[in-house]
Amino acid sequence: MKAISTKHALALVLSASVLAGCASNSTTDDAATSGADVTPVDQSGGAVVSAPGEGETLTSEEMAAKQAEMERLAKEKEDAVLREIRTFYFDFDKSSVKPESRAALMAHAAFLAANPNVSVTLEGHSDERGTKEYNLALGERRAQSVERFLVVNGVSRTQIEVVSYGEEKPAATGHSESDWAKNRRVFIEYK
Repeated sequence: MKAISTKHALALVLSASVLAGCASNSTTDDAATSGADVTPVDQSGGAVVSAPGEGETLTSEEMAAKQAEMERLAKEKEDAVLREIRTFYFDFDKSSVKPESRAALMAHAAFLAANPNVSVTLEGHSDERGTKEYNLALGERRAQSVERFLVVNGVSRTQIEVVSYGEEKPAATGHSESDWAKNRRVFIEYK
């Protein structure tokens, strides 16, 4: 009889330990289903958006404003990169602004229009072919072409000074077509 009691007692202890090992203390499932991630709806009619991990709650209007601000900052950054382009090239014996120059010139125009206390000098240049008088006039026409582009896009004429150096200040001193192409230019100098 005593041997049977010991067996029953041993079986009872094993059963209790198995049941204790199966018990769970996890609260993650409870938190996921308890509605802790649900945020209240804006009573003024806008949707409420929670940013995961930030604990920040924004209405749809605030989210749109934040998106617009991010787009404005990205545009400012892009324009700053475009304003680093300050030399604009021209075809032989031409003074019209090339289409590929327009984006950078638009960035300069927007900056100058927003900052009326900033002024620039537009330096017109030409290659060495032609007379000095003709090249001075051609450099001036090129600078005036850039000036017109800036003025049409909101820059005051009082912010712009036009100078022509003709062929006197070449960017490249060689006598090849690639050298001449580098010399047919307008440079924007900020004061």
